Amino acid sequence: MAKKTFTPIPPMAELPPAEDINVKELLEKYLSGEIDLICVLGPTASGKTRYAVSLARQINELLASSQDYTPSGGSACEKRATPVLFAAYPPEGAGANIKSEASDCQGSVLPPWPQGEGPAPKEWEGFFPDSHVPLTQKRAEIISADSRQVYRGMDIGTGKDLSEYEEIPYHLMDIVDAGTKYNIFEYQRDFEKAYKDIVERGGIPILCGGSGLYIEAATCGYSLPEVPPDPDLRAELEKKSDEELIAQLASLKPLHNNTDYDTRKRLIRALEIAIYEAEHPVQRTSFLPKNTYYIGTLVTREERNARIDRRLDARIEEGMIDEIRGLIDGSHPALAPSHTPIPAEDLIYYGLEYKFVTLHVTGELTLEEMRAQLATAIHQFAKRQMTWFRGMERKGIRIHWTNV
Repeated sequence: MAKKTFTPIPPMAELPPAEDINVKELLEKYLSGEIDLICVLGPTASGKTRYAVSLARQINELLASSQDYTPSGGSACEKRATPVLFAAYPPEGAGANIKSEASDCQGSVLPPWPQGEGPAPKEWEGFFPDSHVPLTQKRAEIISADSRQVYRGMDIGTGKDLSEYEEIPYHLMDIVDAGTKYNIFEYQRDFEKAYKDIVERGGIPILCGGSGLYIEAATCGYSLPEVPPDPDLRAELEKKSDEELIAQLASLKPLHNNTDYDTRKRLIRALEIAIYEAEHPVQRTSFLPKNTYYIGTLVTREERNARIDRRLDARIEEGMIDEIRGLIDGSHPALAPSHTPIPAEDLIYYGLEYKFVTLHVTGELTLEEMRAQLATAIHQFAKRQMTWFRGMERKGIRIHWTNV
C-alpha cells in the first residue's frame, strides 16, 4: 500500500501594515476637493461600523470648532488650484487675498468669507456644491455598503446595530421589504441618490460596509446593466451542470476571469444577463468614479473568528431565531399590515444567518448543528471578504489599513 503524502496547510497570508489615520488631514483632503468620499471597509466582525461612527464624530468635532481651525500645508492654490479649502475655513487674514480657480490662482479676487459666518458669498457658489452651508453646520453621514442591511425586518441576523449610530445619520438601511431580491444595479442607483443628497446638504459622506462588490460599484463607477430576473429561465438553467453553463456563457461573452462563475448562483445570474442583453437593448448605469480615501479595519484572523463566535452566541441570545421564525410565519412586525409569510427558500437565498437559522426553524438542523455550521460559514465568508479587499489592492486601489 502506497504511503500517503502529507500536504501541509498553507501559511496564513500576512496582514497588511497598519497606519495611523490623521482625521484632521483626512478632513482637509475632503474639504479641499482632493477626495470626495471616505470609505471604511473590512471583513465581518472587524469593527468597521464602530470605527466609521467614531470617525464621523471626530470629523464633526473638528467642524464644530472650525473657527479655531487652521488648515496646514500651504494655500488652497498650492494644494488643488481651487479655493475650496479656504472657502470652507479661510485662515485669519486670508479674506480678499484668495484668488479664483478660473484665473489659475492669478486673476480675479473673491470677496472675503469670514470663518463660519453664514453662507458663502454668491461669487463662491460655482466652486463647490455645498458653498451655501457654513463649515460649522457641516456634518458627516454614513452610507451603508451591506448587501443585506437594506432589508426591513432583517435586523439581528444582519447585525444592523442601529443603536451604535446614535446622532450620526445613516442611509441605505431598511429601504426594501424582506423577501425581495435587491440587486447591485439598484444599489448603485440608490447610493448615487444618497451621496448626492448628502453632498448637496453640505454633509460629508462616509461609505461603510463589507460587501466588496457594492463598494466597488459605488466608488469605481461600474457600468451595470438593468436586467430583470427571469424565474422561468433560471429554472431551466438550474437543470444544467456547471460545465454546461460555463460553456453557454462563453458562447455569449468573453470570459476574462472566473468572477462570473465562482458560485453557481452568480453563474446563473451572469447567464441571465448575457442572454437578456443578446435579445434586448439594455439600459446601463453611467456614474462617475469617486476620488475615494479607503480605510480598512485590521484584525487578526484568530481575533476575528473569536469575535464572530461571541457575536453569534449574542445574536442567538438576543432573539435571532425568533426574528427569522417571525419572517417565515408572517408574525414579524416588519411584515405589517399584510403579514404575508416569507417562503423559507427566499430567506435561504440571503445566505449565512438566514440560511442556517431557516434550516433550523424548518426542522432540518438541530440548534447545535445550526450554530456550528453557521459559525464555520461566517469564518469562511470573512476570509473571502479579506481576499476581495486584497484583490482591490492588486488592481491599484490604495487601502489605508488601521488597527481598531
